[in-house]
Amino acid sequence: MTAKFTALAVFLLCFMPAAKIEHTHASLLSTKKTKHEEAKWLTHIEKDRYESFPSLSADKDQKKIKPIKLSAHTEKKENDKPDKTTEKKETYTTSEKELLSRLVHAEAKGESYKGKVAVASVVLNRTEKKGFPDTIRGVIYQKNAFEPVGNGSINQKPDKESIAAAKEAMSSKNRETDAIFFYNPKTASDNWIRSRKTVEKIGRHVFAI
Repeated sequence: MTAKFTALAVFLLCFMPAAKIEHTHASLLSTKKTKHEEAKWLTHIEKDRYESFPSLSADKDQKKIKPIKLSAHTEKKENDKPDKTTEKKETYTTSEKELLSRLVHAEAKGESYKGKVAVASVVLNRTEKKGFPDTIRGVIYQKNAFEPVGNGSINQKPDKESIAAAKEAMSSKNRETDAIFFYNPKTASDNWIRSRKTVEKIGRHVFAI
């Protein structure tokens, strides 16, 4: 009987507010029990009381999240990842290569190989700039863009050096020049072209942006 009474009392204490627990505590003290039984009861009640309510300690209840430590191999692998690039890989048709070679031959005849590559670079730079067509043919045949188109010298067969210069400009990662204009200051009659910012001079040509 005593064991059942004890179990019932513990069960009730788990759901009783602190004030009622204290009242029950006092009531138990007033019952006719022996000192040994009273001590046993009190010890049991106090133990169950504190075990029934969860600890409010932040240190005990807080979940400890351990940071993930990367191994040296993983860190090296992360660091070795290449940066994203927006570089566009160009592919050109045979007709585009031939047309660019003919323009280089007509515009840079008598210029150094570097000067020829720079002329080809100007055409390619224009295809990537706003305000110009986005194809080689479109850029070259744009109205009043290049004199050889108007006088017909664009149709002349290019020499080997002009072909090589055009090919290098098309295949190279870094263009020979960032310019989008070029002109011969001795023969240019357009004052507007002279107002453009000069990037460099190669041979008889001034390259500008």
